[in-house]
Amino acid sequence: MQMTVTPLKTALFVLLILFQLQANSQSIPLPNAFAHNDYFHKHPLYDALQNGYTNIEADVFLKGNNLVVAHINPYFKGHRKLEALYLKPLSEYINKNNGQIYKGYNNPVMLMIDVKTDANSTYVALKPLLEKYRSILTRYENGKVVPGLVTVVLSGHKPYELIKDEQSRLAFIDEDLRKTVRDTTFSNVYEMASCKYSKLLKWKGLGVISAGEQRKLCTYVKMAHKNGEKVRLWASPDNKIVWDELLKCGVDLINTDKLVALKNFLIANKNTNKAMAATN
Repeated sequence: MQMTVTPLKTALFVLLILFQLQANSQSIPLPNAFAHNDYFHKHPLYDALQNGYTNIEADVFLKGNNLVVAHINPYFKGHRKLEALYLKPLSEYINKNNGQIYKGYNNPVMLMIDVKTDANSTYVALKPLLEKYRSILTRYENGKVVPGLVTVVLSGHKPYELIKDEQSRLAFIDEDLRKTVRDTTFSNVYEMASCKYSKLLKWKGLGVISAGEQRKLCTYVKMAHKNGEKVRLWASPDNKIVWDELLKCGVDLINTDKLVALKNFLIANKNTNKAMAATN
């Protein structure tokens, strides 16, 4: 049976899209919010934007000549391409939103591409795709970083040897936080520093964090900040007690799958800090 689309259905669909775009443009941008495995959410990219996230992650496989977004097996998800799911919608959204992602927010939104296949071949395939969206991307040109609306950071299998010698590029690398003290030569290559939470800390939010673990965390954060890198601990416990401690130690990006819960926590935390500052 052939399905007919009535004018009413069309109008409702258009209104839904406009409502979503309006909601995104009115979202409060959250510099500390990192949407882990964003493509798992019901509406990849848009759920993150609607909740004010300024850092978004997608796992990517090189399948043939295509960059496919998937967590483990890309073979049945060929339609979920990086361009269609992230780069093209971001470009279109920026054009529809007066050249911004969030109104009044002047810092880049980070798109982390977690490379799951061979580092070098995946990067070679990625480069022409990034070039297509050069106008919105942060770039490195002849020794200088030129901020754009979106900064692409590569994690997972990292093409370090290819990137470090490039004089012009549209991608940066997520450094291993535990190697921060050693990797200082090519600071313009790194945008952030990450490691698995359990590789650094054992505390999961039960009781008070030990003085030793707190000192260890703060020391690594200070080293990364000295190199101009933002800090993230992935696979961290998804609870407010841990989030609070991470922020106190200066961790820049809180990694989560619970978009709304972290959004509410960060907004409440921001308002609390404002209230405390006003009384001092």
